[in-house]
Amino acid sequence: MNALKQTKWTVIKWLAIIDLVFIGLSFLFLKEPMPFILGLVFGSAISGLNFIELANTLSRAVSMPPDKAQSFTVMKYFIRYIVTAVVIYVSIVAPYINILGTILGLVIIKIIILVSNLLSDKNYFKNIFRRKEDESSGQ
Repeated sequence: MNALKQTKWTVIKWLAIIDLVFIGLSFLFLKEPMPFILGLVFGSAISGLNFIELANTLSRAVSMPPDKAQSFTVMKYFIRYIVTAVVIYVSIVAPYINILGTILGLVIIKIIILVSNLLSDKNYFKNIFRRKEDESSGQ
């Protein structure tokens, strides 16, 4: 359980760091950075909360019987999608929130998870750069 908490907070820390980088870049490259920053923070906050909720859902579902765990996780899955849809709708309707910033905030956490898993697997890079001629076919 400790590894789950550590992974969860590591991803959230990286989310905050990347948000700060994008906020700094928006001040440099945009005429009016505040709508983009509000969208980025809004999307990232909801994305982080959805990630934490997913971790809590999975840790609770492990201790349930299979049928109950399946219905529980599907229900939580749809709730997270409804929350994401409401966030995108609010971002479209509100003139003070940039939709691109919101979508970027919602997607950043997925990129963090993919990149962190790819970079932590050393065999992945070895397999990329290994030539087919170097492999023994066993025949």
